[in-house]
Amino acid sequence: MRILGSTLIFVLGLFVFLNLANSGWSKAKVDNSLYGELLNKYVKDGMVDYQGFKTDEARLDQYLELLENIEVNSLSRDEQFAFYVNAYNAWTIKLILSAYPEIKSIKDLGNIFSSPWEKEIVRINGRVLTLDDIEHKILRAQFKDPRVHFAVNCASKSCPPLIAEPYEGSTLNRQLDNATQAFINDPKSNYLKDNKLYVSRIFKWFSEDFNDNILGFFLKYGEGDFRKELEAKKDKLKIVYLSYDWSLNGT
Repeated sequence: MRILGSTLIFVLGLFVFLNLANSGWSKAKVDNSLYGELLNKYVKDGMVDYQGFKTDEARLDQYLELLENIEVNSLSRDEQFAFYVNAYNAWTIKLILSAYPEIKSIKDLGNIFSSPWEKEIVRINGRVLTLDDIEHKILRAQFKDPRVHFAVNCASKSCPPLIAEPYEGSTLNRQLDNATQAFINDPKSNYLKDNKLYVSRIFKWFSEDFNDNILGFFLKYGEGDFRKELEAKKDKLKIVYLSYDWSLNGT
């Protein structure tokens, strides 16, 4: 009877553990404090002080080494999302620093055979990945959250700005919403004129991520008078895609 009771307790315990694991529960966290200090020091209003990062590159390398040794599968789903966004953005900065200050655009780091996003530079869990791997094979493919496009930063002026803090699992939804709303409502990036809605080319490149319903996405995240005008004109608006400025988002 005692053996049967012990077996029952074990089975119940295993059931609870598996359910918690499947629900994404985990106490494991990434210490992003060092990265946070660097962002706070060298990022202002979305503009990046790459020269400052260059002088502090050893500390950036320290953070990248920390990420390299994280057991990602031990993290909750939100922590994993935040982890990969931070890894993408931090490694993008590292990529820029590899040629800074001689470059004017991240595209200067590519060639006719491959883009800079196809360089195998990202070290995670014993694997070497590309920035494209992180964005398209992990973040977009696994998490299927269109807000990711306003969190990852391509080091360019037309890209949604890099925020001056790391993404954290505990505040992920708030941070993603804030980044999305800030970009959607920025008249330098998207605006209405007459019966045309001029939008970032991001919405053309990744239209499937927005369910091919760009106006619906704008109505969800638009604010104030901008949203009211969108609502009033929604039945006659034409979407126009803006050109993309790939020049470096540096100070």
